[in-house]
Amino acid sequence: MLRGVNRVLLAIAGLVLIALGGSVLAIGLGAPAPSWWLHHGRHDVLLNEAERTRWRDDGWWWPVVLAVLAVLVLLCLWWLVAVLRRRRLAEILVDTGDGEGAAVRGRALEHVLAEEADRLDGVAQAHVLLTGRRGSPRTRVRLTLEPHVDPGTALHGLTTGALTHARDSAGLTTLPAEARLRAVKHRPERVS
Repeated sequence: MLRGVNRVLLAIAGLVLIALGGSVLAIGLGAPAPSWWLHHGRHDVLLNEAERTRWRDDGWWWPVVLAVLAVLVLLCLWWLVAVLRRRRLAEILVDTGDGEGAAVRGRALEHVLAEEADRLDGVAQAHVLLTGRRGSPRTRVRLTLEPHVDPGTALHGLTTGALTHARDSAGLTTLPAEARLRAVKHRPERVS
């Protein structure tokens, strides 16, 4: 969901900036300004003296300007934090049975899962990413399949093999997984 929001916001911001920048550039190069445009010629300034001082004496002007700017800053900070937030799980808590527990590095478990998935029949390449929380991890698996393999068979092998072994070895009750399957690009085979 966040990826979609990010793409929509970037697309809207990009379109607005391209439209405004392109129109300012065109007018600056001598193109006629449309009747609805803020400025009417090549030598017109962005804000003239009357526009800058129009609402200066009104009591509502500066609080509204500051509130709008504060909201924009907060939205930009939220967006930045959401984009920079780590999606990869650093470690997983494993119940050792003695009341203590242990931590397993997330990358180590990802590596083991990917290696076991790579050994499945018909899997050309596997990529695994652990997300979620330390006590309840989730997996995202991307499998690149050979042309001859049945996707259902490969998915069954992944769930009964690598994912089950990882869940059991980490002592987890569940290990939700999202698997994305795609085929290796290959040349068409000639039939005679």
